[in-house]
Amino acid sequence: MASSTNTFETLELKNVGRSFGGHNALVDLNLTVRAGEFIALLGPSGCGKSTALNCLAGLLPLTHGEILIDGKRVDILPSEKRDFGMVFQNYALFPHLSVEKNIAFGLQMRNLPKAEITRRVADGLALVKLQEQAKKLPGQLSGGQQQRVAIARAVVLEPRLVLMDEPLSNLDAKLRLEMRTEIRRLHQSLGLTTIYVTHDQEEALSLADRLVVLREGQVQQIGTPEELHNNPSNWHVADFMGYRNIVDLTVASVSGSLARVSGHGISIMATLAQTAAVGETVRVAIRPSDLVVLAPGESPQGRETIEATVNVVEYQGREFAVETTTTAGQNLFVHAYTALLPGSTVQLSVDPARALIYRSSLEKTGTRRELAGARS
Repeated sequence: MASSTNTFETLELKNVGRSFGGHNALVDLNLTVRAGEFIALLGPSGCGKSTALNCLAGLLPLTHGEILIDGKRVDILPSEKRDFGMVFQNYALFPHLSVEKNIAFGLQMRNLPKAEITRRVADGLALVKLQEQAKKLPGQLSGGQQQRVAIARAVVLEPRLVLMDEPLSNLDAKLRLEMRTEIRRLHQSLGLTTIYVTHDQEEALSLADRLVVLREGQVQQIGTPEELHNNPSNWHVADFMGYRNIVDLTVASVSGSLARVSGHGISIMATLAQTAAVGETVRVAIRPSDLVVLAPGESPQGRETIEATVNVVEYQGREFAVETTTTAGQNLFVHAYTALLPGSTVQLSVDPARALIYRSSLEKTGTRRELAGARS
């Protein structure tokens, strides 16, 4: 199958917003998407990511803002005139139509010649490796196969933009991994431009060229997977990027880009990801993999240690996921490479560069990038 012939250079969302009965589900979304990009909209339920996708698709009218392709507004066009393909969470297949007829449906609605429809359906079946299932009904397929049909139905239209709304959430873990690879392969081989909604940060990191993290309808950060993984702009983004330990502590002292934070049985040096003053209550974000369990008698290399009691140990193959509690009752999640005994006492250590300090509010000013600029 050839890549989409109806291409574009840029898709722009300018101050896009949507309200429902006075409630803002999406507020001033500004995003420029380049042709060929894979963009993931990431966030918890109710953050506005599906609202944004439905506004793009034309399934919801905008309350304010505009959507442009190469400078021309498309938000004023009906959904069927936008030339976008849509893949839904629940597959949305016609249960009474065979696989090949489901894939052909959109092409028939466009009144394409029969020979062209036959060719595109055959190409679509080959792309998603379902040639042998062509005559079956959706009910005779597995969940992964049904999702492949939904993807084929979207891409055979050769749309200029493919929209995917949590397409893997109904699949088991193994199938999700397989379909992730398949979606990325199709995106690359067909030269698609894709906007993908998910609440799964691992899925977003593995698939997307850029991520848009949303919370309560507002953009928190836009960047590459590496940028968001290594430099979350606030504690909410950090939480979504795997910093499972988000702890409220008090700033005891500040020294350049580092600060001592304490409370809840914890006193450590950490990095100022956002500016903070002595005495201020802040949120400190630490990944479980960055909390090191010291062996008995092991030196923490000049760093303070955190004494904690082991509560729960989960075997996860190469490592153990461990829940611990500090002497003051603060839960901390840790990764360990040896089995720890529930009830035992351990000493934890963290590199100050791997413990990030954020304001408790979700303001995005005073980030590490700004601090670095001020020091240079």
